[in-house]
Amino acid sequence: MNSIPWLVARQEAPDGETRKDLLQLEDGEQVEVVLLRYRQRRSACVSTQVGCACGCSFCATGQAGFVRDLSSSEIVGQVLHVQRELAAEGRSLSNVVLMGMGEPLLNYTSALAAVRRLVDPRSLGLVQRRVTLSTVGIGPGIDRLSEEGLGIGLAISLHAATDDVRDRLVPVNRRYPLDDLFAAVRRYTNRTRRRVMVEWVMIEGVNDGVAQAEALAARLSGLPVHVNLMRLNPTPGYAGRPSSPAAIEVFAAVLDRAGIPHTMRQRRGAGIEAGCGQLRHRASSRERASI
Repeated sequence: MNSIPWLVARQEAPDGETRKDLLQLEDGEQVEVVLLRYRQRRSACVSTQVGCACGCSFCATGQAGFVRDLSSSEIVGQVLHVQRELAAEGRSLSNVVLMGMGEPLLNYTSALAAVRRLVDPRSLGLVQRRVTLSTVGIGPGIDRLSEEGLGIGLAISLHAATDDVRDRLVPVNRRYPLDDLFAAVRRYTNRTRRRVMVEWVMIEGVNDGVAQAEALAARLSGLPVHVNLMRLNPTPGYAGRPSSPAAIEVFAAVLDRAGIPHTMRQRRGAGIEAGCGQLRHRASSRERASI
């Protein structure tokens, strides 16, 4: 049975295109869900864990640590919450991305059970290609996902193309280094014949130089991929700064020359702390301060 968590806090961008809700679960734990409005679609970014064990240095959720996995009903409940809100406006949800708090492939059973319920015509009935699972690169989980027979999308939160840089940004890389990760990605694309999205947060002086761009192009050569470049959403626990437009332009030019398709994604929700884990972190800080 799916239960809809209740709303405890909300932040909405002035243009109304991005809204982040902090939802409370039955045991009092809290998770975030983000509604992204585009011209022709409405997408929900949902969480799969309370907190996250991966410890990505620039991510507010990673900075806060891991609490527990979500059940499949708690994951689906976030989608039902967004659907209910949109229905009140006479609109419907078109896309779901498992890209909120947590690492879906470290909560594999619940995440995949939720996905199957989302795409089941007898349940929520979403089109499979409009559901995307995002991972920091858990190789065994990618292999397992490739054998599920699903037509959902896969996104890799990459952020660096050499192990020395990625070890600092995404510590789980020490367990699943880039050679192993890309071997799993190649097996995935060979088995599924599906394109993979590559997510790259642009951080000034860290991963936005020509050397990283060239290393990325080499890693992606021959793979059916699309790279999403996005400027860093600053968080209180990370001193990094977003890359400049000039640095991003040079980086993108390297990908262009290598024939790697890419998009510079609009940074949505920076003014409302829509980056992963930021609203939960702020609410927790206020609660601690009031004690």
